[in-house]
This record gives sequence, structure tokens and C-alpha cells, in this order.
Amino acid sequence: MEFEGCNCFRQRLVLSTLSGKRVKIRNIRSKDDNPGLRDFEASFIRLLDKVTNGTRIEINQTGTVLFYQPGLLYGGSVEHECNVQRSIGYYLEALLMLAPFMKTPLRAVLKGVTNDPTDPSVDLLKVTAIPLMKKFGIDGDGLEIKVLKRGMAPAGGGEVLFTCPVRRSMKPVHLTEPGKIKRIRGTAFSVRVSPQMANRIVDSARSILNKFIPDIYIYTDHMKGPCFDPTDSNLYFSSLFQGGCVDSTNQSLSLLYMTLGQQDVSKTLLGPLSPYTVEFLRHIRDFFQIMFKIEQQKPGEDEQKGGEKVLMTCVGAGYSNINKTIK
Repeated sequence: MEFEGCNCFRQRLVLSTLSGKRVKIRNIRSKDDNPGLRDFEASFIRLLDKVTNGTRIEINQTGTVLFYQPGLLYGGSVEHECNVQRSIGYYLEALLMLAPFMKTPLRAVLKGVTNDPTDPSVDLLKVTAIPLMKKFGIDGDGLEIKVLKRGMAPAGGGEVLFTCPVRRSMKPVHLTEPGKIKRIRGTAFSVRVSPQMANRIVDSARSILNKFIPDIYIYTDHMKGPCFDPTDSNLYFSSLFQGGCVDSTNQSLSLLYMTLGQQDVSKTLLGPLSPYTVEFLRHIRDFFQIMFKIEQQKPGEDEQKGGEKVLMTCVGAGYSNINKTIK
């Protein structure tokens, strides 16, 4: 399969790895003053190489053409130094998609920047992606995201542990009832500033949230050494407004698991589809020939307005982890 440009770079390589289809990506920033792959993209390719066995990668001299022939997903213990141009979340999002389908349970230690304004933080993925994975039957003590050490740009120095068991197949889901918010939990972190800064963040957040719900607890996490990032709190309020059963950060993860599920109907109610998710749906069609039925949902009279909801329905491809033997 052939693609042009650097957009949706991770999507293409992740779906190539899962489908076993070779890809060639041409004209990667070919008209830029600094053409070719960026350092963080090269680091992402190296991570894929570490969790697979037999992957073949060819890059031309200018870095504007990439050929990727995926090997078998192997897993095991992996340690990776993530490029500090992007946070660990950039790399972790891809591992969340790949980890259940590996030969052996994945134990990945990712080092670098834990929180930045560009990518989902590890804290956000911990409290949103892990519960979502459990809905699809990926559970057990082996499923965990743990922040061992925080690290901020430009130096990095953070460390995150991600462990995930393997599964032979994804179970179909029907996530159509968002339910009501009963309690709120969060983390305010600070690095290289006074510990009082995190406390001020908590007070500020509670002053807004207490108007809506009383059961709120926000932890503080202060680290000396190598700035609170307000992005996640903004995303939180935005996701609440948009509604649905899955937040916008994990739309593509839920759609992938639905695609790779057993040959049965899966349904998930989402908020407005992000541009990233729209591209992901196109790539799912290209790699797996799976098309989703998309139905616009109008809010009922007794519901808060929020954003437009969409009900996503598909029949799973019956994808089976060929590495996972039946005992």
C-alpha cells in the first residue's frame, strides 16, 4: 500500500503492523526546507522494531521515502528512550493498540517527557484508556500504566511503565449509555516550582467543579528536579461537553478494537468525531475493508445539549491473535 506525506504517520504503521500489509510512504515533507522524517518519527519506528520480530525498514537518504514491512508482534520486556520532541503519550497511544495482540505480554518502560501540551499525558491515558480496554475483555493484574518518574521538556527524564496481557480476540461491545457523572478524581502536578503551586491548582479546580458535584478529590504530585500543564483539564471539560461513552482522545482506540473484534455487531456512542478519527476510519477501510455505520444522534428533551453524538456500528473482522495459542 502506498501513501503520500507525513500525516497520519502512526496510524499507517500501526495498522500495517496489525494487518501484515507492507506500506510505502513517499514525499515525507519533501518540499520543506528540512525534508524527511523527524527525530520523533524515527524514534517511533525504532519502538515498533523493538516490539516486533522480523520487521524490515528501509529509508532513503533524504528520509522522504519509507518502506515498512511488518514482522510479527512479539512483545516481552522493552525499554525505549522516546524522543523529547513529543511526549511519551505519543508512543504509548500506539502501544495501547498493539499490545493485546502480541506473542508474549508486553512490559514496556518508556523514558522521556511525561506531560506536554501537544499529546495526551500519561495521566490522561491511565484513567481513560485502561478502563476502555477492560470493556473489550483486556483485563487482569497485568494491565497497568504507572508513572515512575515525571519528566518535562526540554530535558525529559520521565519514566513510565506499561504492562498489558495478550488476548486471542476482542469481545464485541455495546457502549451506548454514557451514564451520569457521580464523582471526579484528578491529579495536579508541579515540577521545579513551589509545592504550593499544585495546591493552588487544586483550589482553583474545586472552585469550578464543586458547583456541579460534591464528590471531588484531586491529588497533588510535586517533584523536585528536572509547571502544571492545564491541557488535560481543558480536555476534560471539552469531553464532558461533547459527551458520548468514549472521550475524544480514545475514539480511534475504541474503533480499532471494534474493527478487530469477533464477527459480531459492536456499537459505541461517541461525541463529535475528531479529524484524526475521520482519517483513522478511512485507514481502517483501506487496511481491513471494514466500514462503519454512522448515525447522528439528537439529544433528548431531558438531556443537556452538549455536542452532536454519533452512534458507530460495525461487524468485527474476526481478527485473531495468531501468536496466542489456545490452552
